[in-house]
Order: sequence, then structure tokens, then C-alpha cells
Amino acid sequence: MSDVKFELYYWPGIPGRGEFVRLVLEEAGADWVDVGMSSQEGGKAVMDRVGRGPVPSYAPPLLKVGDLVLSQTANICSYLGERFGLVPSDEASRLHARQLQLTIADAVAEAHDTHHPVAVMKYYEEQKEVARARAEDFRTHRLPKYLGYFERVLQENPQGGGRYLLGQDFSYPELALFQLVQGLTYAFPNAMRRVAPRIPGVMALRQRVAERPRIAAYKNSPRAQPFNEQGIFRRYPELDDSAP
Repeated sequence: MSDVKFELYYWPGIPGRGEFVRLVLEEAGADWVDVGMSSQEGGKAVMDRVGRGPVPSYAPPLLKVGDLVLSQTANICSYLGERFGLVPSDEASRLHARQLQLTIADAVAEAHDTHHPVAVMKYYEEQKEVARARAEDFRTHRLPKYLGYFERVLQENPQGGGRYLLGQDFSYPELALFQLVQGLTYAFPNAMRRVAPRIPGVMALRQRVAERPRIAAYKNSPRAQPFNEQGIFRRYPELDDSAP
């Protein structure tokens, strides 16, 4: 596979959903290029790829591998994780890995909707009042429920010793859980401080992933784009818990 070039198409300037794919490519040591970041055309190069092919893609991220073009974050991560051995080989484990990745995608969508609860095409400033109510419900109910679920998966995995989501070794959904926790900590630092004591396994997993050599090198490189107020996870203090 060393001669295969993977082309990722995602918007430059934001981590976004593309970051979940980037992390798998980095952990796998794949030969890949971030087209939106490396092309002089930037976002236009991404837009020009959307909707092309025998099964048109709805939106980025897209992954091109030879003649194959895939979309949907969880689908791409599943493909890469299985191709590069970042998941146990038995069918049940592969299906459960996809289940976990899709659940993380659900959490990501709900985090996005805290600042855009009415319409994606409207500015945040046009829906701030509704966003406050949506964010309060997310912080109070949904955020701890999602992270509590992953804490339970960790603790109830009979082979993982509280360290792994699946089996007795690292798997690609752990990269996604890491990025989810990173994003939630950026967007809702006060709420995460409140919830963190209830999810020690998840917080420890976050640290272990951050220390994986390839992930640490990538996150400390200029190729890793920082969170900002244009992406999925946005830090608006009015949407967070009050400061302790």
C-alpha cells in the first residue's frame, strides 16, 4: 500500500469533520495529501470534486483512492481503519467499530446544532437566543449522556481493562472519540470541567491518544488546523456553563 496516494478533500481553514479522517490517515502512516490545504485553488478544488463520480457525494469530506471516491466521515474512517488494521479483523468488531464511529458523528452533529439550531445558512448572530436554549439542553443532558455512554463502553469491554473501546488493543473509533472530546473541551470548557470527573476512562483515553507518536507529531505540526469560530466546535462563552 506504500504506493497508494490518498487524496482528502475538505475545506481549508477548519478542522471540521475532515479532521476525523485526517487522524486516521496520520495514525495509519498513509501517503496522503490534503487537497484543500495544498492546492492553490483551496476551497474551489474541494467544491469541484463534490457531486462527481458514479455515486455523487453530497458534501465533503471526500476521500479519493485511485478511481474510488468515498464520502461521509464515518464511512471513510471505517474504510481506512479496516484497510490499515486499526480494528480487530472479526466481523462483529468491525461492525461495532462503525457503530461507535456513527454514534460519535451523532454527537458531533448535536454539538454543531448548539450554535446553529435554526438554519445552517443563517449566521449565529441571527439565532443566538434559540442557540442559548439549545446549548443549555446539550450541556445538561446530551453531552454527559454521550460521554457517559463511551465511558460505559470502555468499562464494560471485558478484554480492554478500561483502556480500549474494542477488544484488547487500539482501534480507529478512539481517534474519533479523542477529537470529539477535544472539540467539546474547546467549545464548552466549563461544562467539560463539570462532567470530566464522571468519565475518567474517556479522559484518560483522550490523553493516551494525544501521546501516540504519529498523532502528537501531527497535532504539533502546521498541518493541523486549530479550532475556530468557523467550524463545528465554536467557543461562544454565552453557550457554556457559567464560570465556576
